[in-house]
Amino acid sequence: MRSSKKRVMNSKSWIEVGMAGWMLGMETAQVITLRMMKLAAGGKVAKAEAKRMVAEKIKANSNLAVRALSGGLGSTPQDVAKKTANHYRRKVRANRKRLSGG
Repeated sequence: MRSSKKRVMNSKSWIEVGMAGWMLGMETAQVITLRMMKLAAGGKVAKAEAKRMVAEKIKANSNLAVRALSGGLGSTPQDVAKKTANHYRRKVRANRKRLSGG
């Protein structure tokens, strides 16, 4: 049977994973809004943004796959989930900053 200390640590880890996922969702919603406004405007800028979006997603997914296959995401389910969310959050934050002009 597990000790209560280990159970508390696991609970904390999953709370951190949940928060990382929640933050990723909130930041992603902002980027989707900003990106849709740019795409709705049409023209060359919208076309370039669409191409950039696809290229970024391919690159982010490929980089994450390399990290996963090389053991860079950790050894516990909590580590893998948290590091995965944080991997995407960095990309989403950069897009939010770029799209908002900040």
